[in-house]
Amino acid sequence: MATISYLTTVQFGFGELKAVADGLAQFGISRPLIVTDRGLAATDLIGRLRAVSPVLGNAALFAETPTNPTEEAVLAALAVYREHDCDGLIAIGGGSPIDLAKGVALLAGHDGPLETYAAILGGIPKITAKVAPVIAIPTTAGTGSEVGRAALITLDDGRKLGFISPHLIPKLAICDPELTLGLPAWLTAATGMDAITHCIETYLSPRDNPVAEAIALDGLKRAVGHIERAVVDGSDREARKEMLMAALQGGLTFQKGLGAVHALSHPLGGLKQVSLHHGTLNAVLLPAVLRFNEPSAKGKYAEIRRTLGLSADADLAEWIAGLTARLGMPASLSAMGVPREVLPAIAEAAVKDHSSASNPRAASAADYETMLEESFG
Repeated sequence: MATISYLTTVQFGFGELKAVADGLAQFGISRPLIVTDRGLAATDLIGRLRAVSPVLGNAALFAETPTNPTEEAVLAALAVYREHDCDGLIAIGGGSPIDLAKGVALLAGHDGPLETYAAILGGIPKITAKVAPVIAIPTTAGTGSEVGRAALITLDDGRKLGFISPHLIPKLAICDPELTLGLPAWLTAATGMDAITHCIETYLSPRDNPVAEAIALDGLKRAVGHIERAVVDGSDREARKEMLMAALQGGLTFQKGLGAVHALSHPLGGLKQVSLHHGTLNAVLLPAVLRFNEPSAKGKYAEIRRTLGLSADADLAEWIAGLTARLGMPASLSAMGVPREVLPAIAEAAVKDHSSASNPRAASAADYETMLEESFG
């Protein structure tokens, strides 16, 4: 077991689910709302969570988190939170329940509407310490939302916007690799590529934060070294532990900002005509973005090659494409069901996305459309 304090507190290790009890006491949470999704609610995991503390025995539960969290779901969960006079949240699952819990925590202490607090609409300084406390328990190894300062939520009008503040970082992250054992191969691959993308994009961000860059490179090395093992054998404890640490490290580096991959995957994830998994989108988009960015970050590309043990002249974009192919992931946006006619609108939305500002190379709508076309297949 290791206790880590960097932006927040992390309890990391097999069997650490029990740390929820101490966390509830530490943050004075006596009436928590448990936020999860239907898939996890149908397993024994919620029962295992309830068993660690008497406080959780009859705690309210919201299990209607959609694949991509929505404003509608945030408001529905907020209604449950208020109905049961809750004083904190426990988010358990992937990035979607954790992001949704952050949205509830925000509105529990701030007047709506939700869009008031969106980053691109000037909402960052409006988010105060009145955010309700959140304990985050990831069950996938990818999102990093358990230590991240952002929540991505699709508003009722279809815009997928980022809500960013240090006040949104969960008070406690409980990272128990045991909870990821047996994760399906496709989800292991998709969430693992999400972690890899986070490490790469934050490292390439031009913002100056050497500490975060060191964490990003270490996370990238761990993820690339273990993702194929984790996909092949869901019970590989070492691989699961290393992937969960890599995902955590990707989240710890969000302070540097992300880049063009996320500027594109955010609006794509908000499409109503097709449901798209965020990590899979990132994997498909990453090669085209790497090709676009290389002229502006040659030194960092060289360091990534050294970290991965690649030759000095290796094509990083092709190497990533080869990795995703070995993982059995879709090779294109068209294979994911994205209709070509949405690409111009997605490109326009990407320019406005908050992640675009920290891409190492400035990208226009035309540049984004070119990257989308390269990724379309």
